[in-house]
Amino acid sequence: MYKNVIWATDGSEAADRALAHAQALVAESGGQLTAVYCEEFTLPGKGGGSLPIHANEEDVQAKIERQVAELATNGTGATLQRTRSQVGNAAHAIAELATQDHADVIVVGTRGRTPLTGLLLGGVTQRLLHIAPCPVLAVPPEHNSGK
Repeated sequence: MYKNVIWATDGSEAADRALAHAQALVAESGGQLTAVYCEEFTLPGKGGGSLPIHANEEDVQAKIERQVAELATNGTGATLQRTRSQVGNAAHAIAELATQDHADVIVVGTRGRTPLTGLLLGGVTQRLLHIAPCPVLAVPPEHNSGK
């Protein structure tokens, strides 16, 4: 059913948890996994330039590249697509790629690396639920139930 699976990642623990679900969908369908990473930039300042909103951007990108390489060597047909957006527009960039790739589902964690991690549902995930061209599987954080 879900042959073309997008795993939207920002390198966070929540995104890592979502990866297991994306892998399961691909394994079940024999489909293709596309990891999508959107680098967000600040609005241009008086000098005209924009900067990545996260200071450790290179480390995050390296982590995601390692994850995709590991997926490819483990038999999961995985590729990485990168995109860029201004701050606050990552969901639109992900949805646009999902449309272009004819994605069957987008798998995403419910919280990311933004300063607003205390919110119940991350801003990118919440926005994707409204604008995505396909179903969105939002994977919640892991909770200890005390069992």
